[in-house]
Amino acid sequence: MNISIVGASGAVGQELLRVLEGRRFPVDSLRLFGSSRSAGSEYLFRGEKIRVDELRHGSQFRDTDIVFASAGASVSREYADDMTRYGAVLIDNSSAFRLEEDVPLVVPEVNREDAFNHPRNIIANPNCSTIVMVLPLYAIHRMSPVRRVHVATYQAASGAGAQAMRELQEQHLQIQQGEPVTVNRFVHQLAYNVIPHIDMFQPNGYTREEMKMHLETRKIFHSQLSVSATCVRVPTLRSHSESVWVETEQPLTVEAIQEAIRRMPGCVLQDEPQRNVYPMPLDMTGKDDVYVGRIRKDLTDDNSLTFWCVSDQIRKGAALNAVQIAELIMNDKR
Repeated sequence: MNISIVGASGAVGQELLRVLEGRRFPVDSLRLFGSSRSAGSEYLFRGEKIRVDELRHGSQFRDTDIVFASAGASVSREYADDMTRYGAVLIDNSSAFRLEEDVPLVVPEVNREDAFNHPRNIIANPNCSTIVMVLPLYAIHRMSPVRRVHVATYQAASGAGAQAMRELQEQHLQIQQGEPVTVNRFVHQLAYNVIPHIDMFQPNGYTREEMKMHLETRKIFHSQLSVSATCVRVPTLRSHSESVWVETEQPLTVEAIQEAIRRMPGCVLQDEPQRNVYPMPLDMTGKDDVYVGRIRKDLTDDNSLTFWCVSDQIRKGAALNAVQIAELIMNDKR
């Protein structure tokens, strides 16, 4: 297949290159696109240097089968018609189209069938925090429909991009050297701190990140389940963690939930509290799955339970999920 990546120089774009190569995705040709700043950069793919071209309006995508876009919502909105005009399927990693009715929002392990109905030739990749949550949530939902979810996220600096990761590292160094702390990528200093604020606040007091988890989960599940989120930025470099409280229609045992997680594609059970074994972001960088642990019954409600999950949000939360969508499209065309 002929593949294009828009936003190739960013954290997700770079991860897309690694995932495509690692999964041996059948690439006949690969083109990379970026801003005027990144144009001219070169990146290795399967031993070959590929130059980044500046993204422009016109016919750059005439011979493309699949476009991966990871350059932000404004870029996706502006160039979507150019990307899809000649028949390419756009798999978009931004928030631009996620909630539009005629654009499917897909996590392949959960709602793969939605990927085959894309009238605008656009398929949206969900928010990274949503992806991390819905995989274990779906394993539970299949046993007993989920009524309500409360989730607190612990989101790594990498969720704000490669420059945000560098800023966190620089802040730690500046503190150690007694220098003023530089704050550009976050609303406050992140080093030695947590920030209960990701994305813009909305009139209802929730942030856009929190509302994404509410609205996107409903769309993926085709359900009116209620999701209430508090999204927090924490001073880890990579991999998001989430503490999730779930109310189901019927009571479920811890053992049944553990077995459902074991069987759920894309999930790994890591739940041995007696041995201090549970998922942590330090261990998850570069791994494909969502790791789940600390599964326990809620003390106040027999129909409720809590669990803890961690995943590399640049990988499964963005690049890997997008490539898995592309694999569905590729197999369908065959």
